[in-house]
Amino acid sequence: MAAPTGPARATSDEPVLAGYTVGVTSDRRRDELSGLLEGRGARVVLAPALRIVPIADDTDLRAATRACLDSPPDVVVANTGIGMRGWLEAAEGWGLGDPLRGVLGRAHLVARGVKAGSALRAAGLRAGFAAEGESYDEVVEHLRGRGLAGLTVALQLHGERQPEFTEALTAAGARVVEVPVYRWAPPTDPAPLHRLVDLIAGRLVDAVTFTSAPAVAALLRAAGPAVDPLLDALRGDVVAACVGPVTAAPLRRRGVPVVAPAKARLGALVRLLVDELPRRAVNLTVSGHDLTLRGHAAVVDGQLRPLAPAPMAVLRALAATPGRVLSRAALLRTLPRGADEHAVEMAVARLRAGLGTPGVVQTVVKRGYRLPAA
Repeated sequence: MAAPTGPARATSDEPVLAGYTVGVTSDRRRDELSGLLEGRGARVVLAPALRIVPIADDTDLRAATRACLDSPPDVVVANTGIGMRGWLEAAEGWGLGDPLRGVLGRAHLVARGVKAGSALRAAGLRAGFAAEGESYDEVVEHLRGRGLAGLTVALQLHGERQPEFTEALTAAGARVVEVPVYRWAPPTDPAPLHRLVDLIAGRLVDAVTFTSAPAVAALLRAAGPAVDPLLDALRGDVVAACVGPVTAAPLRRRGVPVVAPAKARLGALVRLLVDELPRRAVNLTVSGHDLTLRGHAAVVDGQLRPLAPAPMAVLRALAATPGRVLSRAALLRTLPRGADEHAVEMAVARLRAGLGTPGVVQTVVKRGYRLPAA
């Protein structure tokens, strides 16, 4: 009989993510992330959900900076590395770099993560507290423990306002000065993002990576009326991989199971997928052949065999109940709408050709097809 589904065996010399497709929604670090994934064999679909637009000349940033200089804050929260660098660079352009660094140096500096801390150190500053889990909750808990009544907190924003964060600080007695350094804007070309929505809903990607919570929101907005099919796919067959807990929060609120590394690093995110995707692979022994189903490929006796979506859909249906005969009508339901039984025959023919191994897909006359017992 066929072997049960379980952790993927080391049946191939191909890179560990060969045969899997991963969507990348990041813009600023898309090249780094896609390079890490492709280096492990994955096929990458680039679909930036948002882009960062600097607002160095924005009057709101200048006004917030002037407010910090006129009434120095007791606490400064560095939300992101890029944001802190942008704030300091903008201040330099206005001739306010040294005064701003002086104000920051006298405040209690809080870094929400390693990158924000690195940006502070690069400016000759040192964080008094760094949130190891890179979450807002850690920052709020730390500041509440110190006491905030009557204090002024300068909050460097993460692309957009965080009202829950600001309200939590205000409720603890602080006066909050929000510092907007950049903003999120839609991608210049929205077509790749809409295509990714279709690929997720159609289960044609194996995982999607997110590096910011606003990117999650942008993907859900792009889905529009198709948001429920997209969420259904993310709750089941498609892995939602988030760089950290803040990024994961919008998906978790919608009941989507999320994988996230302990440390919010791109390398750790990729290593997580290296563990997670092969673990989900289906392993069978069919007619004496070892068969592993990956995202868009099968591994037959150690050889990677990429397959088109229709043959792969047929193979997955047959592998779900090995030994059982599935009719053409049953297999038709796995194909896109509008297909007919002739399309099933074509998909089976392409599947056999793609596998390149006789006897893996067996015809049962007048009944249908099956994967025979080992």
